[in-house]
Amino acid sequence: MEEEEDDRVFDSVLIVFEKISEKEQRESGHLCTGMLHCLGVLLNCQQSNPFAHIRDKNGLITNLVSGLQLRRCYYTGQPIRDATTYLPSDPIDLLFLLGQRNTHNLELSSCQSAILLILYISSIHDERLADDKMVLASLEQYILVNSSDLQSGATDSFTVMMLLFLYGLYRGLAEVSYQIPYSPEAERILFQIVTENEWDLSSARIHPMSLKWFFQQEKLRNSLSYQLLKFCRRNTSNGSEITAHGKNSHILNVNAIAELIVEEHSYGATILVCLLTELVQTEGQEQEIISVVNLMATIVDIYPTISDQLCFLGIGNAARTLYCESSYTQSPQISAVVLVLIFKILCSVQHDTLSDDESWLAVIVKLINSVTTKAADMWNHECLLVIGILCLILHHSANAVLTEASKTIIFSSSLVSTINSAVHAACLKGPALVDHDEGTSSGEILIFVLLLNYFTLRSLHIVVPGIMDWKVFLDPSGRMQSFSFIGIYCHDLCRLMHFGSPVVKLAASYCLLELFTRISEQRNRTGGELLCATKYLSSVMAVLEGLVFYSDLRVAMNCGLCLSMIMGWELPDMHETSMDAKNTWSRMVVEELAMSLAVPCLASKSFINLHKPAIHVAVALLKLQKIPKWMRSVFDDTCISSIIQNLAANNLSTEIVLLFRALLNSDFLKMEQITSLIQLLQVCRKQKYTDNTKDDGAQEHRVVISNLDDLGQVSEYLIRLMSSESSLDKDSGGSHLGNKRLLEEIELFFRTLTVQDGI
Repeated sequence: MEEEEDDRVFDSVLIVFEKISEKEQRESGHLCTGMLHCLGVLLNCQQSNPFAHIRDKNGLITNLVSGLQLRRCYYTGQPIRDATTYLPSDPIDLLFLLGQRNTHNLELSSCQSAILLILYISSIHDERLADDKMVLASLEQYILVNSSDLQSGATDSFTVMMLLFLYGLYRGLAEVSYQIPYSPEAERILFQIVTENEWDLSSARIHPMSLKWFFQQEKLRNSLSYQLLKFCRRNTSNGSEITAHGKNSHILNVNAIAELIVEEHSYGATILVCLLTELVQTEGQEQEIISVVNLMATIVDIYPTISDQLCFLGIGNAARTLYCESSYTQSPQISAVVLVLIFKILCSVQHDTLSDDESWLAVIVKLINSVTTKAADMWNHECLLVIGILCLILHHSANAVLTEASKTIIFSSSLVSTINSAVHAACLKGPALVDHDEGTSSGEILIFVLLLNYFTLRSLHIVVPGIMDWKVFLDPSGRMQSFSFIGIYCHDLCRLMHFGSPVVKLAASYCLLELFTRISEQRNRTGGELLCATKYLSSVMAVLEGLVFYSDLRVAMNCGLCLSMIMGWELPDMHETSMDAKNTWSRMVVEELAMSLAVPCLASKSFINLHKPAIHVAVALLKLQKIPKWMRSVFDDTCISSIIQNLAANNLSTEIVLLFRALLNSDFLKMEQITSLIQLLQVCRKQKYTDNTKDDGAQEHRVVISNLDDLGQVSEYLIRLMSSESSLDKDSGGSHLGNKRLLEEIELFFRTLTVQDGI
């Protein structure tokens, strides 16, 4: 009775499926995939299924499967219909039948095609007819005993395709388990068939594990290269996609290809680089090159770490071949997409992955020639993007890579002339310069020029160590002279800071800070004095003083740090003219700082951040050999005690600890104040160690700009890069701040205290 009831339920299910199938043939076919999955389960559960005894239903199931597959248009269900009467119901018998030689036996050949289709249908839905080891062994046996038919082309292409996809799946599963052996001879035969015959990844659905295994096989590199090229052609023309199904089913679009390429042991990146190089060398169609380059750029957007592999595998050499050894040099379409790819790679690649070879040097020479030629007539989008690429090359060279390419940039006479012309034109605008912001053509050009100048300053002492006399930037007699390298005089930077728009002020202030840092390092290293007119430095200080309270804290910090360095130089006559009691500006800054920090309830972390520039000015004054007398009246006992009372472990900044260390060194602190500070610093240190806080500046930058058509985004990225590596977060000694720097500054305070106690 139970079996009869099962029969009725089973018949009902099949009738419903058949009716839906008929309707789907007339309509869109959206339910086919789900129905196939259910039918695959019915086929798969012969031993555990409560309907296992119903063996005469197998023909109806296979007919339904055939009809549904036909509707999917990816493959035909004819093999199952042809072999229904011959197919055994036991999966073990199916696998045994698959492994037989089928020469001149049409019935066996039909059964084997049907078995492959059943295995294939089951596999794409992650269903299994039998143990993985048994299925792989049966597939290999089929390949070995029928190799002559497979190699001669007697076997239809669809059967070969199913065989390939199934073999890839079960080989991939075997490698995951590390337990299933395989036949090297069967692999060799199948690879030979794949290499010598036409096949298409887009011809049917494919399991992700199978795809992954394909991309890990070096012997399939050439075949996969052609498959990727076909994908690029389709993706460019009509956006078609290859469908991959499974429990983690996905569409084989650019995202899926990117995932395959970044997989461990994948040859995907190698295939892409070799494909691009081959297309360029063989002068392939322009649209093919563009589509492959666009694919690479999109993959870098998705997985920025792929840039490391692309550079290691020689993308620089491919770019050199394209720019220097092909007929595509003059193609504006190819040039545009290649520039985008180079920029994105240089944004995300790690420094140590870049090699200082001739490839990048040759590319840079071509880019410099291009930008200087076009900029002589009119700057355009390509010119500014090239400037951005040059900035990134210089950025990497600060880590001792691409040094030859960087030297070429820094000492290019044509590029120096182009930069000087842009700076001179901007300086001539005077007060009107404020209207030329990033929204105007001239303002945009100036921002990129300042960025290039900054990264040059960062790179110069690494690329050509020991030969640069940084004091020449302070030479006012050089107004009518030009550098033989990329550089902007101090007074021109000050002019741009004073009259420029907010973004121009920001970029120019970073340049000036980097310049003053290099001058200070040279002075500390050599002990040489700066022979600079007092009037000249006074005018520089006047510009800096006017921006210490600027609304953009980055600009204000840069100016405060520059001022502290100038004060630290203690040049002749500067002390009397600028640092004595009559210097009302310095006293006003310090008094404002002391009053703000001493007022109860105002010393929050954000509030203290606003006074960081003034703290650096105060510290510079405290470090002078002759401290202004008014400093003691400002930082009296009441003021210092009030500041300490307002502080807590969670609002301490490096600058505050730096200030108190300077006060300690200058004997401004009393014992009870020192005791309170010790307790506060100990609590703060414990919190930082407990939280295991890392310095923000040490984080790896793997940000890529997806839309390089917007030059505003390009400049914003370069400004962020400039901010992250510049001396903005440094004191005059040059040490990075942040949480890590805060701990270091706390240790310095305790060390200073220990030395004083020892004395």
